[in-house]
Amino acid sequence: MTTALRPMTPTDLLHFNPCNLDHLTETYGIAFYLEYFTKWPQLCKVIEGANDQIEAYIMGKLESSPYQAPVEPYDPRLTIYRKKWPNYLPWHAHITCLTVAPAARRLGHATRLSQALEQVGDEADAWFVDLFVRVENEAAILLYKKMGYSVYRRITDYYNDGSDAYDMRKPLKRDKKRKTVRPNGENIKVDPSEVW
Repeated sequence: MTTALRPMTPTDLLHFNPCNLDHLTETYGIAFYLEYFTKWPQLCKVIEGANDQIEAYIMGKLESSPYQAPVEPYDPRLTIYRKKWPNYLPWHAHITCLTVAPAARRLGHATRLSQALEQVGDEADAWFVDLFVRVENEAAILLYKKMGYSVYRRITDYYNDGSDAYDMRKPLKRDKKRKTVRPNGENIKVDPSEVW
């Protein structure tokens, strides 16, 4: 089966319902999606099947903490960052949503879309890519780990239903020494108010 990776467009919102049928997929209001098309169009992509059906999509953003780095220039190796400002986020790419229609799973779509977003992150000189995933979504966590992501921290009561989320990260080319990731992130718990 032939598939095409292409930029996502606003009209795709009318056709991506098969991807959002999974109970683990978060669905947002139309204004949310349109904001992403406006601000980060290069990070919104779909995979379209031979029958012109959207089989998977990804949406992301490039960002840093809303306040300036406490010490300039930012260097994640500095102990002061890890101790005094543990939740400061340097310039990075973020996967806001990545979903594959149930009928199109195990075809490599999630990996292909993630790699496309990671490439944009590298081009923008981002430190890493991160994403949030429900701790009970074991299949997704395993997939992300195979793609080089690791758990950075656990966000308690992150989702509306009280479920926790893992904040998973993958270092990009800028982080040659992998200073923006850490081991045993599953054991580092933070409150949602510490995450933006």
